[in-house]
Amino acid sequence: MSTEQERALIEATHRPSTATSLRSDLEALGLAPGATVMVHASLSALGYVVGGPEAVVDALIGAIGPTGTLMMPAHSGQYTDPVNWRSPPVPVKWIDSMREAMPPFDVAKSPTRMMGSIAEYFRLSPGVCRSNHPTVSAAAIGPNTSMLLDGHSLDQGLGEGSPQARLYDLDGQILLLGVSHANNTAMHVAEYRAVPEGHPLLAQRSPMTVAGERVWVDHHEIDEDNEFATIGDAFAATGAQRSGAVGAGVAHLMSARALVDFTTKWLQQHVYR
Repeated sequence: MSTEQERALIEATHRPSTATSLRSDLEALGLAPGATVMVHASLSALGYVVGGPEAVVDALIGAIGPTGTLMMPAHSGQYTDPVNWRSPPVPVKWIDSMREAMPPFDVAKSPTRMMGSIAEYFRLSPGVCRSNHPTVSAAAIGPNTSMLLDGHSLDQGLGEGSPQARLYDLDGQILLLGVSHANNTAMHVAEYRAVPEGHPLLAQRSPMTVAGERVWVDHHEIDEDNEFATIGDAFAATGAQRSGAVGAGVAHLMSARALVDFTTKWLQQHVYR
């Protein structure tokens, strides 16, 4: 965050939030000890937070306690073949040199991309583990970490072999902290469940280390542009999610299982008929 962005945030915030006040807000929303929860978050949406990402993570871990498990997305879409890049695209004449120079994905070292400062701080925090997927990994800490992260499928990495699908199996929760359903990665599980058999997938390649050598590995992903925000609004209208103030922002808490089931049915009725 730049100095100007921080100044604007201070000026727009009526009262700064702290780890203690954020924890109280989260508890009032319904986040309880022992919860297994996946969080998608925007720091700036919470107003000025004393301690920044550290305070937010402390508040989350404090709310769920030592028996709870916290997970966040740790996506790194930059570890893909640049020929497929669209946001932004790169000049064709760069592609060969980029392929040659791109480092392999490293669970410990590779940074997230477009996940925000909270997710990146969490990824680097002591005790946090990360799944071994080059583009759509997840990070977690707590008793259910292995159940969530182990065996993350390389192919269709947000489908049935994903941490999000394991969150569904565990009847865990999703917390949108200052963001909308447009950021909700669990809804991709519903996409994979809704698409008809034989639906085309995007062929993708990523650099990874295999048997001590850097190689390009192939995997496939859904390449859709479904309106998650619209689906999320329809889900919220059922009363199945709790919403409330956290800091200067708005948060939404829901059952992962309820959301994925609703989204799967919605996509089957409106998109993949």
